[in-house]
Amino acid sequence: DGNIVVDTVVAQGCRPVGEPMRISKSDRNMLLELDGQPPMDVLRSLFHNLPKRDQELLGHSLFLGVVMDEFLDAPVQGDFLIRNVVGMDQSTGGLAIGEMLKEGQLVQFHLRDAETSSDDLQAVLGRYAGENRENDIPGALLFSCLGRGEYLYGRPNHDSDLFREKMGTVPLGGFFCNGEIGPVSGTTFLHGYTSSFGLFRPKE
Repeated sequence: DGNIVVDTVVAQGCRPVGEPMRISKSDRNMLLELDGQPPMDVLRSLFHNLPKRDQELLGHSLFLGVVMDEFLDAPVQGDFLIRNVVGMDQSTGGLAIGEMLKEGQLVQFHLRDAETSSDDLQAVLGRYAGENRENDIPGALLFSCLGRGEYLYGRPNHDSDLFREKMGTVPLGGFFCNGEIGPVSGTTFLHGYTSSFGLFRPKE
């Protein structure tokens, strides 16, 4: 309770593909219908409309983005809570998702690779830097997933180098995690494959 604010920047490293759709039927974490269609049918249709690179990613780097702000009708990258697609039910065409689902939620499929992850981080850090040019940022912390870094990018220090590019000489500390905490649409969640920054600045 002093003259300090901790801002958060969360980069989940995914990009949306296809179109946002409403969950019309679900059971706990099972996604059973999207706009009245079995999710597997939606994916098959989506696959045929993707470029070859994205078709390959869909086979091993597919995620579901869930819009957490129920009043948001036109979500963009960053408005989604990204969750794993953990399985499928061939008999129903349903998908098992790493999150409890509710009928009526707006969702969209997402893909992840090194290029997308880098672009997402550049976008969120660039937006924060642009909005805080007049603020003194005396320090920041980075909590980054073990699945990022050299494993994803093929070289060390990618995320911290990008931070320095966007934020200049702001001192940065932190560590790698197996699960990162940060907000999406004002609510805090546990993430994976994410870089979550805490940036310290004065209230006034």
